[in-house]
Amino acid sequence: MAVSTDKIYEFGEWRLDPAEHLLSRKGSPVPLGPKVFDTLLMLVENGGRLVTKDEFMKRVWPDSFVEDLALTQNISQVRKILGNGGEPVIETVPKKGYRLLVPVTLRERTQSVEPAAPSRSAEAASRLPLSRLAFFLVLGALVVAALIVANRKSRSLRASNFVQITNDGRAKQGPIVSDGLRLYFREGASNHYTLAEAAVTGGETTALPTPLQAPYILDMAPNRSEFLVGSSGPETSTSATPSNTGSMPPLWKISLPGGALRRAGQTAADAATWSPDGSELAFVDGAVVYRARSDGSDAKEVARLPGTGSWLRWSPDGSRLALTVFDKTTGQSSLWQILLSERGARRLLGAWNERGSECCSNWTADAKFFVFQATYQGKTDIWALLENSQQPVQLTSGQINSLAPFVSGDGKKLYVIGEQLRGELSRYASKASEFVPYLSGISAEFVDFSKNRQWVTYITFPEQTLWRSRVDGSQRLQLTSNPVRAVFPRWSPDGKRIAFFDVAPGKPWKIYLISSDGGMPEPLLNESRNEMDPTWSPDGTSLAFSYFPLFDRTTPEKLGIFIVNVNNRSVQKVPGSDGLWAPHWSPDGRYLVTRSTDMLTLMLYDFKSQAWSRIVENTYVGDMNWSSDGRYLYYSRRGSDPAILRKRLLDGAIEQVADLNGVRQTGFRSGFWMGLTPDDSPLVLRDIGTEEIYSLDLSTH
Repeated sequence: MAVSTDKIYEFGEWRLDPAEHLLSRKGSPVPLGPKVFDTLLMLVENGGRLVTKDEFMKRVWPDSFVEDLALTQNISQVRKILGNGGEPVIETVPKKGYRLLVPVTLRERTQSVEPAAPSRSAEAASRLPLSRLAFFLVLGALVVAALIVANRKSRSLRASNFVQITNDGRAKQGPIVSDGLRLYFREGASNHYTLAEAAVTGGETTALPTPLQAPYILDMAPNRSEFLVGSSGPETSTSATPSNTGSMPPLWKISLPGGALRRAGQTAADAATWSPDGSELAFVDGAVVYRARSDGSDAKEVARLPGTGSWLRWSPDGSRLALTVFDKTTGQSSLWQILLSERGARRLLGAWNERGSECCSNWTADAKFFVFQATYQGKTDIWALLENSQQPVQLTSGQINSLAPFVSGDGKKLYVIGEQLRGELSRYASKASEFVPYLSGISAEFVDFSKNRQWVTYITFPEQTLWRSRVDGSQRLQLTSNPVRAVFPRWSPDGKRIAFFDVAPGKPWKIYLISSDGGMPEPLLNESRNEMDPTWSPDGTSLAFSYFPLFDRTTPEKLGIFIVNVNNRSVQKVPGSDGLWAPHWSPDGRYLVTRSTDMLTLMLYDFKSQAWSRIVENTYVGDMNWSSDGRYLYYSRRGSDPAILRKRLLDGAIEQVADLNGVRQTGFRSGFWMGLTPDDSPLVLRDIGTEEIYSLDLSTH
């Protein structure tokens, strides 16, 4: 009897099936990206033998050139999956390769390709000639079965051949859209965003002029003549109302090729997309999804979401909507779909990525695959999901993060933003009128100095860990580690404690206190809202803070500036602070300066007179800091003419300190931070990382 055999590998509680491309543990499947699976298979096939780096490269990446770091990352992922805190399972032989240390058992899966031995009666019947019709029915069934199997095997998506498209060194954000000839995207950092374009084949990047202060692309029209744009800048205030500090930004349309800007009716939304034929518009207003005419009129609700919706896309067949939903209580995002024939939304992928986040989805042109970005096991890559499947496959891997996927109209190209984050702490040297490295140019932000100017605390980027050291760099001590993601540390006046807030995904932002000598962080309050920006009173008895209005979209009276007594944890709201946020206490304790939610005004509270006053108006305001003597308020101006300015409180005089045009910034939330040295020289985190657009070839197999 003819028999076919497949190899199955068993090691410990694991079972690896190459034919099914499946790793299982005690019978339960374990998801692996294709390159990670191939890496593990190489180790298992050669159990106990050293597998060289060259062997891995030729087998795992046969059609592309990658650096050794890609292999290192794959081995690291395999270790995380197989390791359980016991003995090591993979040995690293420096500069040579890797060896699997656990014993492997090879088994054969036997599969009969002929029927079992028939009984005598069946044997006699088998000697009877088949009718011609029966013969063709059987043959047809076999052919159909073969086609089904072949089609199933071909329904997997693969990306290969990384090619760099842009090379201008500027930070980039999605979505990416295209008219077939050029790619359109957003460039810059928080202090200054622009829209940009580049040829799909690569070349020079050029800016697309627009009067919007902080534009971002939402979608391109099916006829490729215009795209929808939103803005996170002051233009948002045109739709603001006193009762809603989280008002939606208005929608804009930009025509191509000239870039003419006009309002898209009276529609305001967090996200929007055109239907495939361009006759309709779907948009998201907070947690509600609407379907409307192409001009935004006659809007009808189609679904309510458990969070804020973004990155809305209409499927090529017109039957579904896909979008990203952000949960403000956990700081995580997930993928959802809406069947337009039904009412309501459903989450995709379920518990596949409980500790990570997914976002930013697009369909392939035939709607067979759903391509998206996911942070999975600490790494951000592009994944694909076959329709009606719940198990995605990994499309990208390597030393850089891959973000914001866009599939070309013919389905042959995948465009992504490749990201490798790195900054250089820099001080503005006024005599030279330029930024120069500070504290040896470490990749750190949110720098704060102790009152005696002997100690410094800072947050490393992109790790977001809290450190402290002496100003000369000695006695460095790491105060936090994963899963804490620290920002905005502030020394207590006595130098014994540091306040900061944690923005780790999976929970609301929370303010903590930690000893400057190390130890466990202690929460300031026991609540489930997004707390931010702690600032000490000069006597060290109190902390002022606010909530984050972009997450806590609510009425102004539920926001504001709050003061906590650090001894008994009692809380009081500053009178008249409704809707204000981001407080900074003056060194003498007399004032609090805060920002309005429309980001156009700085407000000053005088504790002596218990009155508020506007000290900066009609300016797109960023971060702010008091001078060491409290006579000046330094602040950044964002938008098309970014700069660092200072205002003298005595007479209200304003002067420009540093020009930020051409200064590439990076950091938390796209690099908005601005600090001061003890002598009041401005500090920024300059961008020396990589964020460029790459293309990959897409194929099915």
